[in-house]
Amino acid sequence: MNKTYVPPVDSLDPKWYVIDAENQRLGRLASEIAKILRGKNKPTYTPHMDTGDFVIVVNAEKIQVTGKKRSQKLYRRHSGRPGGMKTETFAHLQNRLPERIVEQAIRGMLPKNALGRKLFTKLKVYAGPNHPHQAQQPETLEIETIPGGKA
Repeated sequence: MNKTYVPPVDSLDPKWYVIDAENQRLGRLASEIAKILRGKNKPTYTPHMDTGDFVIVVNAEKIQVTGKKRSQKLYRRHSGRPGGMKTETFAHLQNRLPERIVEQAIRGMLPKNALGRKLFTKLKVYAGPNHPHQAQQPETLEIETIPGGKA
């Protein structure tokens, strides 16, 4: 009889990581952060449980995209009212709310269910270099999204 693996309770103690998004590629960074939020970087990964860690992203305003995405990539939101669709480009949204770009990219890579919504609450994104989570003693995590080093 097959048994479902459930990790031991003492291994579920989440860590906190700080990731600097300055000069990083949006999609590559988002996929790495989504893996950390889900816990896929741990040997105790279980698909139906929250085994991931907390992630703090700083310098979201300095995220990079390739090609013509800065002027052609569109972000849509709907108010729920008839004719309530609002559209704006990457560049406009980056000037207005740079955190939302990173949040939307990561949210799209998480499960579309209650587990995904719970995992998303473990993500903290800030436009500038400062964050209010010093009490959690987060570790700095280096992620290289540009082949050959930083740009």
